[in-house]
Amino acid sequence: MSTHRVLLLNGPNLNMLGVRQPEVYGAASLADVEALAQRTASELGLTVSARQTNHEGEMLEWIHAARGEFDAIVINPGGWTHTSVALRDALVIPDVPVIEVHISNVAAREEFRHTSYVSGIAAAVIAGCGVQGYEFALRRVVHLLDGQ
Repeated sequence: MSTHRVLLLNGPNLNMLGVRQPEVYGAASLADVEALAQRTASELGLTVSARQTNHEGEMLEWIHAARGEFDAIVINPGGWTHTSVALRDALVIPDVPVIEVHISNVAAREEFRHTSYVSGIAAAVIAGCGVQGYEFALRRVVHLLDGQ
């Protein structure tokens, strides 16, 4: 069993899950997502630290501090996916696998959502699986780190 440390990051507006556009993002809240991540992590022997912010600078600081502290990052960058070169640049600093998660299928949505600054440096991209994508991401982390 793994003992890896995973930083789970959620970007802007994800604190409004369950309220904002439930027809797109579903009824689960961010607390539900974090509980799912903790249950999955427990099953897999991972330690997960979950954080959410609407402030890009705070997100960047968390990513910088992850170097040497975490073995992988699972991130739903929200709207920063399509706008933030700074986020992309920060995600290479910890030198750990990054898994990009999107609740909706961004490729089937508005044209501007088809470009991700994160995907090019991500070890995996999971989109369109609802909140279950977070579970898939944690399972992928174990596979990447333990070679299972």
